[in-house]
Amino acid sequence: MRANIVTVVLVMAAIVLAAIHFSSMPWTATRVAAVIVGLPSLALFVLARTELGNSFSVRAKAQQLVTHGLYSRIRNPIYVFGGLVIASFLLYINQPYALLIFVVLIPMQIYRARKEEQVLEAKFGEEYREYKARTWF
Repeated sequence: MRANIVTVVLVMAAIVLAAIHFSSMPWTATRVAAVIVGLPSLALFVLARTELGNSFSVRAKAQQLVTHGLYSRIRNPIYVFGGLVIASFLLYINQPYALLIFVVLIPMQIYRARKEEQVLEAKFGEEYREYKARTWF
């Protein structure tokens, strides 16, 4: 759990420092929208990471089936809200063409999610299939 907290703190610090660095840019509608979407997405990303607790891993593992909180509605909230945070940040720093990163990122996240599904289904069987049927992505 300690590593989870350290990771979240480091990510938050990096985002705050970058936001401060780019704060002198003009406030366009795109930047305002980026903040409106980005801040709640960041909070939900942190919440999802916290709810996952010790079940978080870079490689797909089946330690326990997390089905509470955000995970009761979305199977992969870290991917969803992490993507929104990245997109919002790129818009905040006025780099809309950098959104092309999602051409690679989205298929990669779908691939990772499918690998995780295989591991979880192999360990939890019917319990996972029922969970999958009542949740999105």
